[in-house]
Amino acid sequence: MGLFDALRNEFIDIIEWTDDATDIILWKFPRYQNEIKMNAKLTVRESQVAVFLNEGVIADIFQAGMYTLNTQNMPILATLKGWKYGFDSPFKADVFFVNTKQFINQKWGTKNPIMLRDAEFGPVRLRAFGSFAFRVNDAGKFLKEVSGTNSEFTVDAVNEQLRNLAVTRGMDAIAESKIPVLDLASNYDEVSLIVTDKIKAEFNELGLELTKFLIENISLPPEVEQALDKRSSMGIIGNLGAYSQFQAANAMEAAAHNPEGGLMGAGIGAGLGFGMINQMGNVFQPQQVNPAAGAANPPPPPLPVSLSYFVAVNGVQTGPFPLPQLQAMIQSGQLTRASLVWTQGMSGWLAAETQADLAALFATIPPPIA
Repeated sequence: MGLFDALRNEFIDIIEWTDDATDIILWKFPRYQNEIKMNAKLTVRESQVAVFLNEGVIADIFQAGMYTLNTQNMPILATLKGWKYGFDSPFKADVFFVNTKQFINQKWGTKNPIMLRDAEFGPVRLRAFGSFAFRVNDAGKFLKEVSGTNSEFTVDAVNEQLRNLAVTRGMDAIAESKIPVLDLASNYDEVSLIVTDKIKAEFNELGLELTKFLIENISLPPEVEQALDKRSSMGIIGNLGAYSQFQAANAMEAAAHNPEGGLMGAGIGAGLGFGMINQMGNVFQPQQVNPAAGAANPPPPPLPVSLSYFVAVNGVQTGPFPLPQLQAMIQSGQLTRASLVWTQGMSGWLAAETQADLAALFATIPPPIA
C-alpha cells in the first residue's frame, strides 16, 4: 500500500457488508487501525444487523437501513466516549455485521441407536434423523454468548452444538410423548412441534431462534424391521389354507408348462398338486360346525373307567378288586352274596347281591349239584 493509499484510507467514510456467502453468521468490518469518520455512511441491508463495540462493550445496534453516523444516532456510543456535546472528529469502534436470515436444511441425526421403552414391543432401539432451520434473533446476545470477537463466524462453528441439542432434547421428547413405535410415522408433525417447544428456549439462550424442526425418519434395527415385514406379510396373506392351495395350484401349473416334462410332467404335477391341496386343505380346514346345533361337533367321550369294589373279609377291608377278579372270587367261594362290599358313590357297606353289577356275576355261577 502506497503513501497516498494510506492517507486516503486513514479515515473510513463508508461502512457496509456485501454478503456473498451462504454460511457466514457474523462478519467484522475490517478497520485495520483506521478511524471512522464522523458523518460516515453506514449501510445495513435486509437480513443484517450492525453492532458497534467500544473497547469490548456493545454500544449501538443498527437495523436495516442507511445511516449517517453522528452523535444523534449513536447515543450509547456518545455516552461511552464522553461526547457531552457535538463531536465531529473521527473515532475508533469495532463494527460487526450479523446475518439474520434463516439458515435452512441443517441436518441432525442420532450417531447411535437410542433405547426407548415401547408399550407393545418393550425395550427398542431407535434411530432418527431430519433437519432444522435457525436464525439470529438477538445480535447482541449472540455476539456475547457465541461468536465473541471473532472476525468471522460460520454456521459450522455452532452447528455441532445445535445438532447435539436437537438429538438430545428431540429423542427425550419422543420418549415422553408415549406414542407407540408403529404410530410414530403418522405423528411426525406432532412430535416435531413437541421437540420445537422443548428446545427453542435453549436456542434463545444463544441469541438464536429455532424456526423449523423436521423429522424425516425414525427407524428400528434391521432385524426388527424384518420381523415386522414378516408379520405384515402374514396379515396380508390372511387365510393360510387358501394361500397354501393357491401356492399348490401355481406349482401344478408351472409343472404342466415344463417343456422337459411334457404330458408326463403335467400329469405328475397335477397329481402332486391335488395331493398337496388335499393335505393342506386338511391341515388348514376350519373346524366343522353342525348347522342344526349351531356349535362345533363335540369331541368323543372319554374311555370308560373300570368299576371296582372293596370287600370286607373277616371284618377287614380288602381291595379294591375289578369285576373280573371279583368273578374269580365268586367262583372260588371267597365272595358270597352276603359278603359286604363298597365302591365310590355308596353311602355304606352293603351285601354284594344288592349291587346290580355283582348280582349279574352271581347269576353266571351254576347252582350246586343236588
